[in-house]
Amino acid sequence: MTTEPQTLSEQEYRAIIGVCILAAFADGAQDEAERAQIQRILNGFSDAQVDLTAAYQDVLGGKFSLAGAAGQLQSPGAKALAYEMAVCVCHADGDLKEPERQFLANLRLTLRLDAATTETYQQSAQTLASQPFGASGPPVIDPNREAEIDRMILNASILNGALEIIPHTLATMAIVPLQMRLVYQVGKRYGYELDRGHITDFLATVGIGLTSQVFEGFTRRLVGGFTRHLAGGLLGGLMGEAAGSAFGFATTYALGQVARKYYASGRTLSTAQLKDTFASMLQEARSKQGRYSGDITQQSRQVNVADLLPLVKPS
Repeated sequence: MTTEPQTLSEQEYRAIIGVCILAAFADGAQDEAERAQIQRILNGFSDAQVDLTAAYQDVLGGKFSLAGAAGQLQSPGAKALAYEMAVCVCHADGDLKEPERQFLANLRLTLRLDAATTETYQQSAQTLASQPFGASGPPVIDPNREAEIDRMILNASILNGALEIIPHTLATMAIVPLQMRLVYQVGKRYGYELDRGHITDFLATVGIGLTSQVFEGFTRRLVGGFTRHLAGGLLGGLMGEAAGSAFGFATTYALGQVARKYYASGRTLSTAQLKDTFASMLQEARSKQGRYSGDITQQSRQVNVADLLPLVKPS
C-alpha cells in the first residue's frame, strides 16, 4: 500500500481528513478533552489551503460519510492512504474496540480495497501499538544516571523528529509507542516499574491524548504533503520537513523532561505542576530543535520502517 500523498487533489486531502476524524470518533468513547484537542488541532491549520475546520464540522453534522468519502477518493493511492491513516488512528491507544473494528471493515469494503493487503497492514499497526510494558528486572541505577537520562531523552526526541518526516504512515504511528517507552525507561531509572495504564494516564495528565496526537501527526503530514505538492521542488520539501520534525522532536523532549522531574520527585508533582512543566519544556524543546535538525535529517535516512517494532519494546 502506498503512503506518499504527492498527487492528491484538494478534494482527496479533505476527504482523507474526514475519514481520520470519523476514525477518531469511531469507538464512541472519546471524551470531551480529546474532542476539544482534535478541534484545536484542526483550528491550528486555519491558514492551510484545505479547510480542515469545515471538514470537522461536516463530520459532526452528519454531512460526511464513508460513502461520501468513497466518491471523493478517486485514486488508488488516496484510498490506500485514507485506510492506512484510519487504521493508525483507531489503534492509537493500543486497544482496538469492536466499533473501531467494524468501522475499518466498512471502510475497506466501501473503498473496495484488497482484504489480504489491508489485513497485513492492520496487523502491523496492532503489533506496533500494543507492545507490553511489563516488569523486566530490577531498576537500572547508574552513577551517571542524570547524564544517561539526558542522552536517552535527546536520542528519543531526534528519532521521533526523524519519524515524522519519513514518508510512511507506520513511522508516524510509532511516535506514541516510542514516547510511552521513553516514559517507561525514565521511570525505571528512578526505581519505578510502570504498566501501560499508568503511562497512558501520565500522558493524558500532561495533555497528550493518544488518539489526538496520532491524529495531529497525520494532519501535519497531510497538510505538509499538500504544501509540497503546491510548492513543488526543494522548497516545499524543506517546509514539510521543518514542520514535521519540530512537532515530533518537541513533544518527545518535553514529555521526557516532565517524566524525569515527576519520578525524580517521587511522583509528588500535582496535575497543575505537570501541565505547567510540560508547557515550559515544550517551549524549550522548540528552541533546541534547530540545533539538532541535521541529526534529525540524518536519522530519517537511516531508519527503516521494518526496524520500528524492535524500537518500541521497553527494554
